[in-house]
Amino acid sequence: MSLEGDLRSTIRNIPDYPKKGIMFHDITTLLGDARAFRRAVDELVQPWAGSKVDKVAGIEARGFILGGAVAHQASAGFVPIRKKGKLPHTTVRIAYSLEYGIDEMEMHEDAVKKGERVILVDDLIATGGTAEGAVKLLRQMGAEVLAACFVIDLPDLGGAQKLRDMDVPVRTLISFEGH
Repeated sequence: MSLEGDLRSTIRNIPDYPKKGIMFHDITTLLGDARAFRRAVDELVQPWAGSKVDKVAGIEARGFILGGAVAHQASAGFVPIRKKGKLPHTTVRIAYSLEYGIDEMEMHEDAVKKGERVILVDDLIATGGTAEGAVKLLRQMGAEVLAACFVIDLPDLGGAQKLRDMDVPVRTLISFEGH
């Protein structure tokens, strides 16, 4: 079976969540399937196999699960990017756009060093506001963002293109129409 078909069959789709008209693509079922989880992580890492990757940055919360596994495969460190107020040490913060307003995310100020090569990981790219904020935050700290990787792309919402317009290569494994 194709990669997309194989992984797509392990994702649970929940209509009208978190609100009417939204189809929620739940990857917890993919994560619970050992074969699919392994294949997804291997495919996210594959383009950078043998390359020097210093860190993998994961966006809270499902990006922590995937990012930790990708960091392990890439023999890289892991950087959590969290919502404001969740990290215990001195942080750097950036505001980013959500569908309905603005939020803030942060990381520890010493999480990446100038010039480190970083891959950004999350479960899904939709409008791209969160990922765009994470890229700006990493770049603000001097990181070189090699790529952004996602299991799911919602191309109709334009997030992946937004990152490509920032000169960030984007790797996605599955696309779903709509939002």
